[in-house]
Amino acid sequence: MGGGYTSIVKKLLFGVETLLNEDFFKKREYYENIAEKIIFTGMIDEFYNYCFGELEYRSLKFEEEVLNIDNFQGVAVMNFTDIETPYTRIIEHKHFEFGNQNKTIITREYPKEWKKGDEPYYPINNKKNNNIYEKYKKLSEKDTNVIFGGRLGTYKYYDMDKIIEEALKVVENEKNKE
Repeated sequence: MGGGYTSIVKKLLFGVETLLNEDFFKKREYYENIAEKIIFTGMIDEFYNYCFGELEYRSLKFEEEVLNIDNFQGVAVMNFTDIETPYTRIIEHKHFEFGNQNKTIITREYPKEWKKGDEPYYPINNKKNNNIYEKYKKLSEKDTNVIFGGRLGTYKYYDMDKIIEEALKVVENEKNKE
């Protein structure tokens, strides 16, 4: 087996019309009328026009480097949690699947304070934000034609394996409603 998560997602979406690189909010009315259900993985607070206030997110800055060595760290992802290291992780791409090249590419991930317009990567789960999110969640339960998913739609941090597991549960729950 190979292909990682890409292979899994391709199989899940086989035969399903899928639109990518679209701005839901630029054509919201159109999208809300073309299907019985919408799977929304964007920011739940934006979906509801920030009616309960803005949730806070953390963003990231990426720095990529090609190194003239065949192996930098020996694993795909190395996390750094000490205060002295300015980045939170280094990704060495060749270790995901392909790799025995004589050069390697690494990406350093730096935390970045999020502001509106930046790419939101992670929720900031503190008491204030979790209370705001609970209001959005209650509101979302009334929207039976929208399924909120992912880190931004559920305002929860997920590792990749857990989000795939969660997505499969959501699909199973939807099938049971039929």
